[in-house]
Amino acid sequence: MTEQPNRQKFAGDGIAAPLRYTVFRRIWLASLLSNLGLLIQGVGAAWAMTQMAASADKVALMLPIMLISMPAGAIADMYDRRIVTLISLAIALIGATALTVLAWLKLITPETLLVFCFVVGSGNALFGPAWQSSVSEQVPPESLPSAVALNGISYNIARSFGPAVGGVIVASLGAVAAFACNAILYLPLLVVLLLWRRNTEPSRLPREKLNRAMVSGFRYITNSPPIKIVLLRTLVMGLIGGAIMALMPLIARDLLHGGAQTYGIMLGAFGMGAVVGALNIHELRKRMSGEAAIRACTISMAFAMAALAVSTEPVLTAAALVLAGAVWMAAVALFNIGVQLSAPRWVAGRSLAAFQASISGGIAIGAWGWGHLTDYAGVEVALLTAASLMLVSPVLGIWLAMPRVGARNEDADVLADPEVKLSLTARSGPLVVEIEYRVSQENARAFHNVMQDVQLSRQRNGAYGWSIARDIADPELWTERYHCPTWLDYLRQRNRSTQSERALHQQAIDFHIGPDPVRIRRMLERPFGSVRWKEETPDRAGAEVLPVVASAAGSST
Repeated sequence: MTEQPNRQKFAGDGIAAPLRYTVFRRIWLASLLSNLGLLIQGVGAAWAMTQMAASADKVALMLPIMLISMPAGAIADMYDRRIVTLISLAIALIGATALTVLAWLKLITPETLLVFCFVVGSGNALFGPAWQSSVSEQVPPESLPSAVALNGISYNIARSFGPAVGGVIVASLGAVAAFACNAILYLPLLVVLLLWRRNTEPSRLPREKLNRAMVSGFRYITNSPPIKIVLLRTLVMGLIGGAIMALMPLIARDLLHGGAQTYGIMLGAFGMGAVVGALNIHELRKRMSGEAAIRACTISMAFAMAALAVSTEPVLTAAALVLAGAVWMAAVALFNIGVQLSAPRWVAGRSLAAFQASISGGIAIGAWGWGHLTDYAGVEVALLTAASLMLVSPVLGIWLAMPRVGARNEDADVLADPEVKLSLTARSGPLVVEIEYRVSQENARAFHNVMQDVQLSRQRNGAYGWSIARDIADPELWTERYHCPTWLDYLRQRNRSTQSERALHQQAIDFHIGPDPVRIRRMLERPFGSVRWKEETPDRAGAEVLPVVASAAGSST
C-alpha cells in the first residue's frame, strides 16, 4: 500500500522544533562543525587525488566505504551508543591526524591517501548508525522526522560552505591545511558527547554476540517488506545519482576548466540546494505521497544531470547543482525517515546501518562504473547516461512502491516469561513452539492471509522454520509451528515484537473459536540435558534460568 498524503498538523512538526531540546541542539551544532571539517578534507583529498592520478575511477574510490556499516549497526544496538560514537570519532580523528602529518612531510601517494581516507571513513561509518539511532533518545517521537531532516541540513549547510572554504584553503595553503582543519573540527563533537549524560535502561537479557546480532539485523530487514523496499530504492538512487558527486572534480576541471576553487563553489551550490530540499521535507510529506515525492525528485534530478552534461558556463552549472542538491536531499531524507520510523528500537542501529550501506554502497559502486565510462567516453556521455537512467527509474514504483510511513513503530511492553518445569539454561535448545487455533471453515482464507503477515513478524524477530498446517481430519484445527535456536533466543524473539505486531498476533487469535483458549506448546527438541540422573545447578556463568512467571495463553507465544 502506498503512502497517502498526510495533511494533518502534528505537534512538534516544525522543522526547528528539535532545537528546543538542549542535548540535541548541542550535538547538532557540534556535528555541524564536524561535517564542515569533513567536507573541507573531502575537497583536499579529491583534488589531491585528481592531481596525482587522472583516472576517474580513482576519484570515485574516494567515496564513503560501505564495508563496516552492518557491524557498526550491530555494535550501536549492542552497546552504549554514546560510547560507540566517542570511539568512532577517535578513530576518525586518528586517521585525519595521520593524513595531516603525512601530507606535511610530503609522503602522500594515491595509495596512502586512500588508506587513511578509508580509516576516516571507517570511523564515520561506525559513528553514523550509533549517532542516528540515538536521535530518538534526544527528542520526543513527534519531533523525530524534524530531527532527521535537521541532521541532513547540518551536513548540507556544511556542504554549502565547506567545499568553498576548502577550495580557498587548498588553493592558498595546500591539501595539508584541509586535512588539519578536519582533525581540529572533530574536537567540539567529542567534547559534547563526553558531556552528554545518556539515560540507559539495562536489558534484562544478555546481549547478543556480534555475529548473531548481524544475522538478527539481516533477518529483520529481509522479513520487513517496507524497509526492504526503501533500501532497494535507496540503492538505485545512489547508483545513478552518485554520478554527480563522483564526477564533480572532473566537471570542474574538464567542463568548466576551473581549479580547486571552482570545484569548491560547485560543491557549495549542491549543498545549498540540499539545505533548501531539507527545509521543505515536511511540506513535501504533507502534500504528496511517498511514491509521488520520490518520482518528482528523480525526474527533476534527471533534468539537472542533463543540464550539467551540456553546460560549460559556471552559472548554469551551479543552478543545475542547486536543483540536483535539493531533490537529492529530499529523496534521501524521505528514505531515511522511512527507515527510522519503521524500525523498532532494538534493531534501529542495524536498520540505519543498512540504509547507510545502501546509499554509500550505491554511490561507491555506481561511481566506479561512472568513472570507467568517463575514461572510455568522457564526462558528458557519462552524465547523459546517468540522466537517462534516472529519468526511467520511477518505473520501479510499479513493483516497489514506497510504503506508507506513519508514526514510529513503538516497542511493546515486556512480556512475563512463560511457565516452565524443566531445568533450562540460556543455551538449552532448540526450542519448538506450536500454537493451535480452531478457525471456522468460512474464515479459513482470511485466517491464512493474516498468518502470512504473522510469519514475517515471527521470522524478523528471530524465529526459524515457520510453518502453518491444517488438520486433514479436523479442518477447523490449524497449527502454527516455528523454532528458536535456544531458550534465550526464544525469550528475545517473543519480547522483540512491537505494538503493531502484538495487534497482528491478536488479530490471528481473534479467529479462534470454541470454549478453550488458543493452545500453546513450548517443547525442547533435544531434551538430553533435561533427563540427567542427578539434578544439577544451572551454569551461572551467563546460562542461568531467567525469572519465571506464568503468562496468559492469549497474550504471547
